Amino acid sequence: MNCIGTGTEYSMGHRPSSGTEKCSGFTPPPLHLLISCFCIFRAVSSPTRRLTARIRIFWEIRQGAAVVIAARASLPYHRDGMHNTQGRAGSMVSRVYVEKKAGFDVEARQLRSELVDILGIRDLDEVRIVNRYDVEGIDDELFAACVPTVFSEPQVDVTYDELPEAPGAAVFAVEFLPGQFDQRADSASECIQLISQGERPTVRSAKVYILTGALDDADIDAIKRYVVNPVEARLASLEKPETLAAQIPDPAPVEVLDGFRELSADELAAFIADRGLAMDQADIAFCQRYFQDEGRDPTITEIRVIDTYWSDHCRHTTFGTELDEVEIDDAVVQEAFDRYLAMREELGRADRPVTLMDMGTLGAKYLKHTGQLTGLDESEEINACTVKVTVDVDGEDQDWLFLFKNETHNHPTEIEPFGGAATCIGGAIRDPLSGRSYVYQAMRVTGAADPTVPVSETLEGKLPQRKLVTTAAAGYSSYGNQIGLATGQVSELYHPGYVAKRMEVGAVVGATPASHVRREEPQPGDKIILLGGRTGRDGIGGATGSSKAHNVESIEKDGAEVQKGNAPMERKLQRLFRREDACRLIKRCNDFGAGGVSVAVGELADGLYIDLDQVTKKYEGLDGTELAISESQERMAVAVAEDDVDEFMDYAREENLEATVIAEVTHEKRVRMAWDGDVIVDLSRDFLASNGAPKHQRVHVEEQGIAPLDPASDLAEAALDEFGSLENVYESTVPLVPGAEVDSFADALRELVCDLNVASNKGLSERFDSTIGAATVLMPFGGATQLTPAQAMVAKFPVDGETTTVSGMAWGFNPYIMEADQYRGAYLSVVESVAKLVATGFEHERAYLTFQEYFERLRDVPERWGKPVAAVLGALMAQVDLGIGAIGGKDSMSGSFEDLDVPPTLVSFAVATGSLDRVVSPEFKGAGHRVALIEPAWRDDDLVPQAGSLLAVFDAVEGLARSGAALSISTPGFGGIAEALFKACVGNRIGFTVSDAYYEADARDLFDHAYGCFIVELAEGAELPRVEGAQVVELGRTTEAYELSAYDEVVDLAELQEAWEGGIEEVFPYRTPHEEAAALPALEAVTYRCADEGRIAPVYAGEKFARPRVIIPVFPGNNCEYDSARAFRQAGAAVDTFVINNLTPEAVAESTRELARRIRESQIVMIPGGFSGGDEPDGSAKFITAFFRAPEVTEAVHDLLQARDGLMLGICNGFQALVKLGLVPYGDIVPATPDAPTLTFNTIGRHQSRLVRTRVASNLSPWLSACELGATYTVAISHGEGRFVANDDVLEQLRLGGQIATQYVGEDGAPSMDLAVNPNGSVLAIEGITSPDGRVFGKMGHVERRGDGLYQNVPGEKLMPVFEGGVAYFA
Repeated sequence: MNCIGTGTEYSMGHRPSSGTEKCSGFTPPPLHLLISCFCIFRAVSSPTRRLTARIRIFWEIRQGAAVVIAARASLPYHRDGMHNTQGRAGSMVSRVYVEKKAGFDVEARQLRSELVDILGIRDLDEVRIVNRYDVEGIDDELFAACVPTVFSEPQVDVTYDELPEAPGAAVFAVEFLPGQFDQRADSASECIQLISQGERPTVRSAKVYILTGALDDADIDAIKRYVVNPVEARLASLEKPETLAAQIPDPAPVEVLDGFRELSADELAAFIADRGLAMDQADIAFCQRYFQDEGRDPTITEIRVIDTYWSDHCRHTTFGTELDEVEIDDAVVQEAFDRYLAMREELGRADRPVTLMDMGTLGAKYLKHTGQLTGLDESEEINACTVKVTVDVDGEDQDWLFLFKNETHNHPTEIEPFGGAATCIGGAIRDPLSGRSYVYQAMRVTGAADPTVPVSETLEGKLPQRKLVTTAAAGYSSYGNQIGLATGQVSELYHPGYVAKRMEVGAVVGATPASHVRREEPQPGDKIILLGGRTGRDGIGGATGSSKAHNVESIEKDGAEVQKGNAPMERKLQRLFRREDACRLIKRCNDFGAGGVSVAVGELADGLYIDLDQVTKKYEGLDGTELAISESQERMAVAVAEDDVDEFMDYAREENLEATVIAEVTHEKRVRMAWDGDVIVDLSRDFLASNGAPKHQRVHVEEQGIAPLDPASDLAEAALDEFGSLENVYESTVPLVPGAEVDSFADALRELVCDLNVASNKGLSERFDSTIGAATVLMPFGGATQLTPAQAMVAKFPVDGETTTVSGMAWGFNPYIMEADQYRGAYLSVVESVAKLVATGFEHERAYLTFQEYFERLRDVPERWGKPVAAVLGALMAQVDLGIGAIGGKDSMSGSFEDLDVPPTLVSFAVATGSLDRVVSPEFKGAGHRVALIEPAWRDDDLVPQAGSLLAVFDAVEGLARSGAALSISTPGFGGIAEALFKACVGNRIGFTVSDAYYEADARDLFDHAYGCFIVELAEGAELPRVEGAQVVELGRTTEAYELSAYDEVVDLAELQEAWEGGIEEVFPYRTPHEEAAALPALEAVTYRCADEGRIAPVYAGEKFARPRVIIPVFPGNNCEYDSARAFRQAGAAVDTFVINNLTPEAVAESTRELARRIRESQIVMIPGGFSGGDEPDGSAKFITAFFRAPEVTEAVHDLLQARDGLMLGICNGFQALVKLGLVPYGDIVPATPDAPTLTFNTIGRHQSRLVRTRVASNLSPWLSACELGATYTVAISHGEGRFVANDDVLEQLRLGGQIATQYVGEDGAPSMDLAVNPNGSVLAIEGITSPDGRVFGKMGHVERRGDGLYQNVPGEKLMPVFEGGVAYFA
């Protein structure tokens, strides 16, 4: 065979040829031979610019003859539609075992620590974790090529053909249950397809655990229970299967429930129990009457669809129950109820049933009636809360829609914490996304029992609280981080009642130009298109399952109800819905949440014909019922006109999305579903929309917040002395602030800051990406130390350009107050949420509310019903008093486990839009400043502020923020004024002294509940404001000394801070332990100046470009492409963003050719950050590296760098790709070797997100030409695999060659291995490196996440001009 190229020529069996040679009957060589030859003939001609001898082998088929043309092959590749025919080679299963090398086995070491410390298995000597992959559908050669590129990394992994021997060890394997989404296996399959460009093979993964030590059977069983959650996983065989092909029987015809119409009441009750339905007996009897009228028996699909439609989750059955008799013992609640009835009368709604839903929605209706609630965007479409706003875009005012939504996944997260929490945020995103908005910021508020208790105290049928909180955090953060959603605030509340069932709440905000949204009623003949992911058995019954009470069997039997979301797929939907051309074709859209096809499609129009045979499936064997009700996060149903179908489908393909027409709008108002040739659902719209049989209930609201005195108590004795009788004398059941009953101020503070609800949760929060989208105005933690928690999340609107318009969201809720007093607790939830917004610089008059209600299973107990009635009335009164309406909400009414109940819960979320220049953060800004306490007047209960006084306080604080007189503002929450003061100090290590004026005033105690108060640090020269009807006093002054002085005591804040930071650190670690930090060696601050080394930095000698062209490929899982493109455009480049399509082998081949073409037309290649392939299988950037190793792409990159002197940049995931390709540090795409440097898992063993300081260490690279050598920048990082590792020889070469571009440094400018400085444990604190000539630059820090006004609560220079340097290189 002859190989012709422009470089060195090699002959294999023939002489070199001088031209293109046609060979009759040419047969392509074996692919493994091409790989071998490529590796053998790789050569290096220069230490600074590595040149590769090119074996150029490609073929085209032309009329039976083959033409050998110039191309390059390093891995199997076929072009022009000639696909790999080896992809389905027999039924052989190939297996490989992959284990992390010592020092990289973070997961195994963490698990051993948990098993020893939590389970108490002290004799466990070692844990080894071996990832096992089984693959079917490829041959041995391709499998061997994939072992070092897909399944492992030679630098950090050891691979085995057989399970490694471990004499005397306990060995078991764990695999996902059939039907559960396995992202690791799925990504591996896709990576193999990128390499082979054939069909995707079948891949299964498992984890093998090898345990050594003196373990008995009980120890091993305990470990198995700890690592295997039966909801999602099972023990797996250690034997290799003969085939991975499942024997899937054809699904049986859908069952017709013969005799259903004749069932007795008792038989109907038994039917509910036998079928596991969520509906009650009245509903099933209502169904029976309907089908009696229809003259036929139902199918089981119809019953399941009805059960889903009428579930509490979908139709808020509890909130819709008619409250026939309401008995109220509490005078304040009775007054509120009477006021509610009067408002109904004023609105002409007196004839409507009294329901919780009516109470919950009346506030917005009333405020709209009085003219106080404006700006609503109202339509028939069922999406998120939507308001009309004006947004400044590059100085021009535009009409936008602002959307917000809260979502809860309590039941799913309780039984499967990772998947449940992941789909919580996925579900929260779905609603505003279906409104065609771009969801750009999220908030997480959760409730748990004490996670520090020993696992031995775990209740039967429950997962350990520690496992719940950590795994749920991993699930939520994994999904949010992958989809590219900035999580601006993370709060976890601890209360013993949440042992009954966890609370998992996500709240999001989204926005879109109003011009993008078209809302029309679908007409007969319109088509319904299914977009995105495929259907599986996971997620079936999610709606009805979340409507059930939890019991000891739930974990075992409810696994199918929990879906594993596919974040990269939902990211594609976000991209599509950000396009105006696609959105303008959509008449109506609905998400595939609870109920799947039956609800998502069923709600789009009154009349529908749904062809379930067209619904795309993850696997075969699903029957019609499963296809009808399986839910997922990453699917949408859109209604478009028939003439627009083809155009819309083309847009979907451009975004690498599957799209299928599955239904049509019909004239007749019935929902019909067909499957396998039969109509299996045929229901009238009126019947479905009835929500089932009307429900009726009696309610008894008991006295709120008080209880009779215990006659034997000291309090009773004092009451007798005071009043002479205990009649009508009660004690408050509202708990005090922690520390309130401690005599010593220092001891009180310590008790307060060590309370789990006050202690620092930074170790929890930092695993959530808070900066993606380049819109975050306030970091979750502020100050130089990044320790003061922000009181609200604030982000700029997601415009393509610059804006000064921001949105804010804050939450309010105290479970201990609400447990004692539901009415006042709910009222204070509203007060707290709005006060936090005001403290952050927003105006209360521009605020809106949305609520999350979460209560015990109410059953038919009037006193239990009284709790949500009191709470909803409290929230209603707060709305009306403050003039702020709740225009959305979510209820979850099944918070029970056996005889345990969650605390009554009403979380208020307040949102508003505002101006960037008015945002204020709570950390003290400097010493010597006066600090004011602004306190409203209180009601008789001394707990709730008087509404008029509170509104005056809001106005005053807003005025201080507007004028710039307020340097920092806090509003007290759970821990009162003392907590707010302490947290304001820690951000910048500023002390505080309480003033005499405070003691002399009749002001709120530092350890009292103080909802509605404000602590304001005043600018120099600012006067204390005057507020009519409220009290303003000088609370004290900030000090240089890091001390808190009050009540004649001086408290060392450094010691107090240490106690606060360590409060829950055993569960959520985030610091280097002190003893380890003290032993860390000093690191060299590298400085490489080309002039000192006699080198000239690279100079571009080619054709000049005022606006060089940048190509940004977008792979499945990338999520930083928008930020990167915007940064390049701001720097003056022309940006080309190209979405890689891997839906079919043909699409992969076409994307390969197209990317190569675009690289040849560009001067810069930028690989953006993200989670390509979900950072699976077990290693980042494998999607990208597999694609770039395709010969045509490799050749285009080589031409860019070696022939045209172009540039490449990779950030985060892109840096990982550059390293694993060899482009850094070698300057060319080379095979991975065990000695090559790489990026691997952070030493802390989890994702890290925060701001870091990076120092410029070299001026070699054009990318750093606009930076000063030695300059330090404050840059966002967000990664789980950012630890740079290299051996000593490589490190020395990098240092001597000036390739260490940037280092992590502390406030003192010194690099360190301390986690506070070096977030991932990178050797030499290396943050970025370059190729030998500096033209290729890879770094972990997200310098593309930049813009005016970002990260305002953290000091430092945030604009690192990397993009400007790259663009200027070509000028």
